[in-house]
Amino acid sequence: MNKIKENIEKIKQQIDQASHATYHANNQQGEFLSSNRQNSVTLLAVSKTKPASAVVQAYLAGQRDFGENYLQEAVEKITQLSHLPELCWHFIGPIQSNKTKQIAKNFTWVHSVDRAKVAIRLNSHRNEYLSETSDENYGQDSALNICLQVNISEESSKSGILASELFSLAEVVNNCDKLNLRGLMAIPEKNACVASYAQMQYLFKKLQTQYPTVDTLSMGMSNDLHLAITHGSTMVRIGTAIFGKRD
Repeated sequence: MNKIKENIEKIKQQIDQASHATYHANNQQGEFLSSNRQNSVTLLAVSKTKPASAVVQAYLAGQRDFGENYLQEAVEKITQLSHLPELCWHFIGPIQSNKTKQIAKNFTWVHSVDRAKVAIRLNSHRNEYLSETSDENYGQDSALNICLQVNISEESSKSGILASELFSLAEVVNNCDKLNLRGLMAIPEKNACVASYAQMQYLFKKLQTQYPTVDTLSMGMSNDLHLAITHGSTMVRIGTAIFGKRD
């Protein structure tokens, strides 16, 4: 067994344990939250700075969802690996307006939308791309899946909207014909208090009541996986624990 495969299996065991504990805790409280049901948490393998060969190893181990932060590096990998079926690419880094065209063309998910301008540009470029392609895989699944990034710890060094800005941006995304509002993304500060996770869970539930497409809370990495899942995360972003330290 190669190391990457072994690491993926370890992470999935941790996810299952956290999901199992959360599910039973909710049952005891009389809560049946779909976002916390056992086996409902997706593993997003963060492959930034890693070569395409590492992605292939993870793919052969059954991994299908990959997250990238750096556009040029990501597009090179996406092109190299276009022959692999079922690969799903997620853009999770900060978005500059001049990068929206390539993001709209190459990715299935975008986790880091934090401005109306970016959302509108992604929508416009997605429309342009779909009008130019004859790819039969597009159709009903042609819309970009969007998560809004919330700066839940209000750190000046991080991207993301404030909680108070969330619902106005959600309305903008919902009104874009080639964007599919799927949920929220957050990177709580290191050693963040439980309140930050609880607030993200609250915002996620509130957004779900307004938009039926919302089903994703992208929150949690290697150091806070269990805490994130306990607070409703449906997707965890894991890099080093799968691929090793960054090159």
